[in-house]
Amino acid sequence: MIYLLLIASVLLGVLLVLILKPSKKSVRLLLAFSGAYLLSVAILHLLPEVYNGSSDTKVLGIFILVGIILQSVLESFSKGAEHGHIHIHTDGKTFPTLLFVSLCIHAFSEGLPIHHSGENLLWAIVVHKIPIAVILTIFLLDSHFSKKTIVFFLTVFALMSPLGVILSENMMFFEKYSAEITALIIGIFLHISTVILFESSENHNFNLHKFLAIITGILLTVFTL
Repeated sequence: MIYLLLIASVLLGVLLVLILKPSKKSVRLLLAFSGAYLLSVAILHLLPEVYNGSSDTKVLGIFILVGIILQSVLESFSKGAEHGHIHIHTDGKTFPTLLFVSLCIHAFSEGLPIHHSGENLLWAIVVHKIPIAVILTIFLLDSHFSKKTIVFFLTVFALMSPLGVILSENMMFFEKYSAEITALIIGIFLHISTVILFESSENHNFNLHKFLAIITGILLTVFTL
């Protein structure tokens, strides 16, 4: 079930692009919702869970900071795809290798703590993956890559989080350091969500639709998880 949900979230993002052809405004609202959801899950569920299970709070704090730094490094290669901006110009012939590798590492790392953190983290990742898949699909289509390249890219990306789950379930290393790995993912979530939520609107104007999307994401986390 976990694997199907993770794969289905990417597939849903692809279908949204192919069927609905969402506008930039719609994608931004979806991002705002997912950012608020991610941040709420990290603060309300993952942080208390990690700190309640460990006495060495300083080490966990260090791993959270490492997660923030790691995500900053990954974004220098993915060009901001995780929070809605892909600043890459391509002719459709040159494969964006760094973007591909960075997003795969990001997706793989997200899957590692799901086995230990349960549904709260799972749903946060599912909600997070949908807008990323939308943005990635739009980028690949607009870049005029071949259908084989697009299918390959999206298929590998969809399988990376399930692969992380499989390894965490079958390797003692991930069992032993589950708290540290979860703390690392919290740092990644904090970086992504805050960039999405606190990104300035045009002319720094108050955006009611974005505000409502953020509130909806927070309330959904509070009352459902």
